[in-house]
Amino acid sequence: MNIGQAARQSGLSAKMIRYYESIGLLKAAHRTDSGYRIYGTDDLHTLAFIKRSRDLGFSLEEVGKLLTLWQDRQRASADVKTLARQHIDELNQKIRELAELRDTLQDLVEHCHGDHRPDCPILKELASGCCKS
Repeated sequence: MNIGQAARQSGLSAKMIRYYESIGLLKAAHRTDSGYRIYGTDDLHTLAFIKRSRDLGFSLEEVGKLLTLWQDRQRASADVKTLARQHIDELNQKIRELAELRDTLQDLVEHCHGDHRPDCPILKELASGCCKS
């Protein structure tokens, strides 16, 4: 199938497929005599793997490691589990950071009168980080 068909079936854009190929996540596609990329079933499986990994928030570097582990039939599942646990730790850290941001913003919103007066604690807080020496 051509890149447009592969894109439709994988749920990725043709641009992303070319990008994944350029960084080595996807092996170089076979080419027709006129230079068009041709993809097969194995390529679609790899693209689906990449897409699902990215949907779960894995970085491109982590996806590369996961692909290597997936393609290595001699690998230990403990290696995969370790990588997944590290990703969970990173997600939990991001969740904590986002919760702190939400709580700070919620506090600011609660202290804003939201009326016709120009005084606004939200803007005051945003401006407070401006020019500290």
